[in-house]
Amino acid sequence: MRKTIIAGNWKMHKTLSEALQFLNEIKNQAPDSSKVETIVCAPFPFLPALVDNAKNSPIKIAAQNMHYEENGAYTGEVSPVMLKDLGVSHCVIGHSERREYFAETDESVNKKVKAAHQHGIIPIVCVGETLGQREAGDMKRHIENQVKQALLGLSLEEIAVTIIAYEPIWAIGTGKTASDAEANEACSHIRTVVSELSDQGTGERLIIQYGGSVKPDNISGLLAETDIDGALVGGASLEPQSFAQLLKAGLQ
Repeated sequence: MRKTIIAGNWKMHKTLSEALQFLNEIKNQAPDSSKVETIVCAPFPFLPALVDNAKNSPIKIAAQNMHYEENGAYTGEVSPVMLKDLGVSHCVIGHSERREYFAETDESVNKKVKAAHQHGIIPIVCVGETLGQREAGDMKRHIENQVKQALLGLSLEEIAVTIIAYEPIWAIGTGKTASDAEANEACSHIRTVVSELSDQGTGERLIIQYGGSVKPDNISGLLAETDIDGALVGGASLEPQSFAQLLKAGLQ
């Protein structure tokens, strides 16, 4: 049985004091990690303090991006070696905002996914279509290509522990959410693609999250679907009580 994973992506929000206050408020409300895994995806400057604060709690701390090289002349970038040394466990890779605003490509996403695995960091790989692609009937082909490119060259073991977050771009930060059935259709397709790339067992083990205007009032329906194993949450993860409600829904 697959674990439910709820990850809050803070994006470019909060100060360090606000981040620590959030963690202090949520630590006692986070479920046992054997049932629901809690991940906070925070801005780079907060990572050392949050990792330290989260010790002896079920909360795991993730980065929102990383470079694929271990070191080098890449001003302003952060390497997987640096993140691993801090104690970061996960990293969001290929978020649609990174692809749109910072020209990330399927090729760079694949390099980052490989680098993450090489350094023991679990990648949360984002895939998803635009509204135009969905309306043109191109959703399945587009996300299939993104998944195949992201996982290119990985071993079965690496694929099995990779997390894929299906985030329809038209639902991110818009207040629009894919229906439970629409979200599950896409996640089911992703599982089929991964099973064909690897094997049935690997595909069945894969954790697939849904992201896109997930809120306390719609998460239960999403998690009840057969192929949705959690959520990558933006705005609703910024307030402790809202995030706590999302975690509680994961236990149902």
